[in-house]
Amino acid sequence: MDKIDRKILTLLQKDATMPVAEIGRKVGLSTTPCWRRIQKMEEDGVIQRRVAVLDPAKVNVGVTVFVSVKTNEHNDGWMRKFAGVIDEFHEVVEFYRMSGDVDYLMRVVVPDIAAYDAFYKRLISRINLTDVSSAFAMGQIKYTTALPLDFAIVVDDDK
Repeated sequence: MDKIDRKILTLLQKDATMPVAEIGRKVGLSTTPCWRRIQKMEEDGVIQRRVAVLDPAKVNVGVTVFVSVKTNEHNDGWMRKFAGVIDEFHEVVEFYRMSGDVDYLMRVVVPDIAAYDAFYKRLISRINLTDVSSAFAMGQIKYTTALPLDFAIVVDDDK
C-alpha cells in the first residue's frame, strides 16, 4: 500500500459510489490505473465489501442496546456454539469476545424495548449464559464506518 492507495481508501470510505474516474482525478491517476488499484485492494482483502449505510430510525431499528455477556463456559466448542446461535439473530450487528470482566459484548438494534425483551427471551432459550447485562444507548454522539488509515503501513513511494 502506498500513499495513493490510502487516498483512494479514504475517498471510498466516504462514498463507495464515487465514480472511478473522479477518484482517479482526486488522487492524480487516470481511470484505468485507479481501477486496477481498487481491484487489487479487493483481491487482497483490504476492501472487504461495499455497502450502503442506512438510517436506523428510517428502517425501524432506532434503539441500540449494548449487551454484556458472562459465561462459565470457556472452551472452543461452547464459543463456536454461541457464535452460531448469535449468527441467527439479525438484531445483533456487532459481536465481540472480550478481555476483562465481560466475556462477550454485542451491539443489538431493535425498534423498542419490547422487541429487545423478545430478543432476550429467544437468546436465553437457545444457550445457557451466566449473566446478561443490557445498556440502552440514550443518544449517538459519534458513529462512523471509516477506519483510520493513519496506522496503515505505507511503502515509501518517494524512492
